[in-house]
Amino acid sequence: MKTRTAILHAALLASVLALPGVAVARDLTVVSAGGIFQDAQREVYFDPFRKETGIVLAEDSWDGGIGVLRTKVGAGEANNWDVVEVEAEEEALGCEEGLFETIDPATVGGVERYIAGSVTECGVPANIFSIVLAYDGAVFKDGPKTWADVWDTKKYPGKRAFRNGPKFTLEAALMADGVAAADVYKTLGTPEGVDRALKKLDELKPDIVWWSSGNQPMQLLGSGEVAMTTSYNGRIRGANAENKRDFKIMWSGNIFNIDSWVILKGSPNKDNAVKLLEYLGRTDRQVEWPAKLGYGVGSVAAQAALPADVATTLPTSPEHIAAGITVDANFWVQNIDALNERFTAWAAK
Repeated sequence: MKTRTAILHAALLASVLALPGVAVARDLTVVSAGGIFQDAQREVYFDPFRKETGIVLAEDSWDGGIGVLRTKVGAGEANNWDVVEVEAEEEALGCEEGLFETIDPATVGGVERYIAGSVTECGVPANIFSIVLAYDGAVFKDGPKTWADVWDTKKYPGKRAFRNGPKFTLEAALMADGVAAADVYKTLGTPEGVDRALKKLDELKPDIVWWSSGNQPMQLLGSGEVAMTTSYNGRIRGANAENKRDFKIMWSGNIFNIDSWVILKGSPNKDNAVKLLEYLGRTDRQVEWPAKLGYGVGSVAAQAALPADVATTLPTSPEHIAAGITVDANFWVQNIDALNERFTAWAAK
């Protein structure tokens, strides 16, 4: 039974929290993509940060989507997220909509710490990755070399898995239909281009399995449910190491991306959030990251310090950059809502 003192204390606390403008104190919370990806981040970044600073750092995970961020910020004091890893168009659109705090680069190591163009008004680079095609080397000794090969179900039988949404999927469809990498977004920016991409997807529709979270592609490939799948490149390396698989990467037509760390607007932990961002960008932390899962880093010094046998396997390798395209964040900021609607209607047919 509660004591009279405890009851009075609870009532007093409730009345205080009900007052306008009173923020609820809570732990600093970082949000990433979960699974082996976040496990690796915990080892390289989060646990060392906790140990060095003594700051309590809670974690959560999510599957992306600007709508989720709008809801979180709109919840005000009920929002329990502070630092979130977001994709390029989420960073650009969220910054434009005022969903994120602005960041003074001087407080997170300075612009010169990071690769050119990766620091924005609201974000600093978190992870550099490519969306690639993965297949099982134990099933296909001579796997697909191009997106056109991925569409060849006679030569490469079995189902294919794609991310459930227009982004990354429409680009692949256009490249499969013969659109040059340099012309993908110009083509996709026209009604005829969208029609062309969806028509190409029609050819595969009966053989497509859709994934929505980063863990799913390797699960689908590992179970044999699909013969090949799009995936974040690092998930493939992680699955090979963890499960002793022989999953292969098709780098041709890879889609190069830079994720960013942002601080949600109104965070009551902004000072500690800035401390976390500064720590995440340090050379001694970032130089350990690529060896974990095969993702690239935003730190110029860390990139320069990587062993050659590691650097050549990353999305940031000149060979891999030349073989693919860079995601056009501005295109997706302008078109994501309309193309989500169009894609959903197509998928429902």
